[in-house]
Amino acid sequence: MKMLISNIKTLVQVEENPRKWVVGTDMANLNCIDNAYLLIEDEKIADFGKMTDLPNYDEMEGFDQVEEIDATGRMVFPSFCDSHTHLVYAGSREIEYTDKIKGLSYEEIAKRGGGILNSAKRMHEATEEELYESAMERIHEIISLGTGAVEIKSGYGLTLEDELKMLRVIKRIKETTPLTIKASFLGAHAVPAEYKGRQSEYVDLIINEMIPVIAAEELADFIDVFCDKGFFTVEETDRILNAGMKYGLRPKIHANELDYSGGIQVGVKYNALSVDHLEFVGEDEIKSLQGSETMPTVLPGAAFFLNMVCSPVRDMMNAGLPVALASDFNPGSSPSGNMKFVMSLACINYKMLPQEAINATTINSAYAMGIQEELGSIAKGKIANVFITKEIPSVEFMPYAYGSNLIDAVILRGQRL
Repeated sequence: MKMLISNIKTLVQVEENPRKWVVGTDMANLNCIDNAYLLIEDEKIADFGKMTDLPNYDEMEGFDQVEEIDATGRMVFPSFCDSHTHLVYAGSREIEYTDKIKGLSYEEIAKRGGGILNSAKRMHEATEEELYESAMERIHEIISLGTGAVEIKSGYGLTLEDELKMLRVIKRIKETTPLTIKASFLGAHAVPAEYKGRQSEYVDLIINEMIPVIAAEELADFIDVFCDKGFFTVEETDRILNAGMKYGLRPKIHANELDYSGGIQVGVKYNALSVDHLEFVGEDEIKSLQGSETMPTVLPGAAFFLNMVCSPVRDMMNAGLPVALASDFNPGSSPSGNMKFVMSLACINYKMLPQEAINATTINSAYAMGIQEELGSIAKGKIANVFITKEIPSVEFMPYAYGSNLIDAVILRGQRL
């Protein structure tokens, strides 16, 4: 199957020589081609360039059947890569939303059985089929909003049985959707109520029982830990990551959302693919990230929803670091997987330029999922995950029009949905 998108007003995020990420001041640069074409063959990007250089495919062998899309006045972007979500869950938590409005903090809600423990209780009561059906509704939603790849975490199970249930649902989603999906085992998301005062025993359970079974069933690509104030310590995180790596699970870390936790440093120590949240980042944290292979990943939706301080993104970029953005789609602190809105929040609240926000939600977030060789930009040989916008005046209009749906068509793996 071949598809030719012609007369593209602007083809965004093109690369002749694909990069693994974009760093520092270079994040303000965005490679684009005006008046362009894009050729897709089967699932891959085959060619692109200016319309003036468009080959005469009608005369070429094998091009007797080509689906043509005229994109006059419209732009083509690579699909968003959302490298941090919790979108498999059982039920919403809008009552806690009201508690937050009344002034209760994230930690206060958690201490009275809300937050993650609330979702864990509902997870235990839900069937795999119920979880799959509700998750697929969210999957269809984020596809329509331009996401082409998503990482999904477990972590609402907190028992071996329920963590396996979540991860099996994620595996089923992988098998039944055109999205590229990565799974993270996040047994260390919170300490179950029955282990209160016995946190080290729960860490032992994760290490000795959960990790071996999950690895044996090949249910996870990564291992994650919530290393932060009131959750898991640096020492506990160290033990869990070390155990996971022995089973081939590369680390990702929830770090420094609530305080300076040491989570960034332990993530870098274990070559974490990403460290995520990062509301509290200072000179020591930036120094630890410099020269590492770890992607700093910021979650603007969570900070917005919880009314938290913003991560010092500009300081990180000025220090020559790359930055990725993700949605943190979850029922408690970021009930949205809209990556276009994440870009808008990045521009408004973090003072990122639109070009920086686009780099952070495509190339850099692809790296934070370990899929930068397959997705994240328009490059020959990469998977053809793109979306066509409605008629818009400029690239900057995407985050500027923060409440408007600007996507006209979605193409995943070379197929128009």
